Amino acid sequence: MNINKILEVEALTKVYGKGENRTEALRGISFDVLEGEFLGIMGASGSGKTTLLNCIATMLKPTSGRILLKNKDISAFNGSQLSEYRGKEIGYLFQEFELLDNLTAKENIILPLLLHGLTGRQAERYLQDLADWLEINDVLDKFPSQMSGGQKQRVAAARALISQPSIMLADEPTGALDSKNSKILMNKLEKISKEQGKTIMMVTHDANAASFCSRILFIQDGRLFHELRKSAQENTEAFYERILIVTAQLAGGSANVL
Repeated sequence: MNINKILEVEALTKVYGKGENRTEALRGISFDVLEGEFLGIMGASGSGKTTLLNCIATMLKPTSGRILLKNKDISAFNGSQLSEYRGKEIGYLFQEFELLDNLTAKENIILPLLLHGLTGRQAERYLQDLADWLEINDVLDKFPSQMSGGQKQRVAAARALISQPSIMLADEPTGALDSKNSKILMNKLEKISKEQGKTIMMVTHDANAASFCSRILFIQDGRLFHELRKSAQENTEAFYERILIVTAQLAGGSANVL
């Protein structure tokens, strides 16, 4: 079976400040992400994992190195290409939901489509598919203040996926959820990745959340420290135990950034 690389990160570095205030957040990281993969990025606070995610999201510009999405170097994009990339090629799932309080769940979900002129029957059908997958049909007409934390995050996940991006980036998506809602969300994301072939890249410090991934990269002080792959026969509980062994070996980063 031929599985394509959807994202390639090549010798990526990110430096903040100069002189005595110089901090190397990323120190030459390289890896690939395959189509349909659910990739987890783990590391202590200050390891560089969120800097990495934000470089891929083009919220930060790397100091050197390249990021290629579907063989296109995103660092070479101009203003209109960046807008196209952010609006259609990536979806971003935030830790704190970032829903607009004055919009219903449905309006929040379809907002990216409206901003990029992607409305129509096909969008409506996909909205309904996502609502079914994420079990949020009962809150589509509700405002964020009327939803639980778990419902808000599943609505936010639908918003990140509605434009059918090439890859969804998730930054600590369970950070504001209790253990029950965290498990519900991770089950949904794992199912979407496996059954719909969606590519997800998730930064997390939570071993429970990471155990739903198909592969995990561990970062320490801006460098790759270790990699774990979940075998086809391995369940979430067994993978969780292996994750704990590696996280116990991580002594924490020295860089002063996330």
